[in-house]
Amino acid sequence: MSKTPSRADRKAPPGGAAAAFSVLDECHRQTLGALDKLETVVASLDGSQIEAQTRAAAAAVVRHFSTTARQHHEDEERHVFPKLATSGDVAMQHAVQRLQQDHLWLEEDWRELQPHLDAIACGQSWYDVAVLREGSEIFAALSREHIALEESCLYPVARTLLGASQQHEMEREMAARRRAARKARAAVGP
Repeated sequence: MSKTPSRADRKAPPGGAAAAFSVLDECHRQTLGALDKLETVVASLDGSQIEAQTRAAAAAVVRHFSTTARQHHEDEERHVFPKLATSGDVAMQHAVQRLQQDHLWLEEDWRELQPHLDAIACGQSWYDVAVLREGSEIFAALSREHIALEESCLYPVARTLLGASQQHEMEREMAARRRAARKARAAVGP
């Protein structure tokens, strides 16, 4: 016997509910790739001329953590964390608090790394290798730990707490915010 979908579930298009978390999951994959690039860039800094490939990789890392990763954190702060923080599960509430603090630390760490990576991307030589080595190690470790906690604990619970219509609305809001950000960047230029 099949269950009749609720009115709210019928409003969401097929596959729409899973799409919001698919966007979040994909961002995690992209972030892990950007962390690998970051580590490759830092490992290649030996005092010699920076190659075009290293400059391009540094620029890609800057783009990811300055746009995509920040949007991702905002998605979680707006849609995932509030539902989990009010779930009544004390362990989940603590996990949310910890992940919110991680977002603040990751932003702080990124603000220290970004100017040095921008310098590399532009072919400038004023960057500080020691700052990049130490900072990228801390940033990468925290990012990976953060992603692991979200994927192992938070997202599975959030998927069950957020109904199909809530996930569809989440997806729509995330897409609209990304479109607005792209338009704003295009208006400013490259």
